[in-house]
Amino acid sequence: MDLNADLGEGFGSWTMGDDFALLEVITSANIACGFHAGDPSIMRRVTAHAVERGVAIGAHVGYDDKPGFGRRFLDVEPAVLRDEVVYQIGALDAFARIAGDRVRYVKPHGALYNTIGTHEEQAAAVVGAIVDYDPSLPVLGLPGSAWLRLAAEAGLPIVHEAFADRAYTSEGTLVSRREAGSVLHDGAEIAARCTAMATGGAIEDSSGGLLQLTPGSICVHGDTPGAVDIAQQVRKALEGAGVTVSPFGH
Repeated sequence: MDLNADLGEGFGSWTMGDDFALLEVITSANIACGFHAGDPSIMRRVTAHAVERGVAIGAHVGYDDKPGFGRRFLDVEPAVLRDEVVYQIGALDAFARIAGDRVRYVKPHGALYNTIGTHEEQAAAVVGAIVDYDPSLPVLGLPGSAWLRLAAEAGLPIVHEAFADRAYTSEGTLVSRREAGSVLHDGAEIAARCTAMATGGAIEDSSGGLLQLTPGSICVHGDTPGAVDIAQQVRKALEGAGVTVSPFGH
């Protein structure tokens, strides 16, 4: 099972999360590409450390919206969004190559991730950008999303993702962050849910029913309180259950 986390989401002297501590735990790093967060120096530092730790580098592309941290929908023209995604992947790929590796996959961020779950035009723009840049790049997303369907149709390798610390509806979608209980904080509970996901078991959905997820990668958020400890508990639980923790595709 792959463990991914969003990294490099500071800007200038402002920091978010403990990137280097998380790189000791995760196997894939979704690194901000300078649009919703991040800057060239942060991208250089995080990619270099990821390569040192053997962590796969992913382009965490988003809307050009630092004040909103990429969590607000932007009605971007599809052609513009396509170019912006190419731009972001290319910027991160440059620093990855300087560090001795390359961008290995793409995962959209925040509002863009949610929007292209149903917004066909923007989903097609993101898929088009990745096909333009490198049609061999895997993409990370929620099962059933429009953009994964379009990505598969375009021949991109797709990887289903689940979230360690997010509540799910009975339909398998994420409970909105605006609702109480949408984000989980109990490390032991989160670790148990991740182990169930990785071993074919079921988790409890927001309605109290059972939901079975079969992800190829599990996201542990790096910007929540106690994120590093939670990630460590998740990895320990997975390995304790006999699950091999490694980048997807390896």
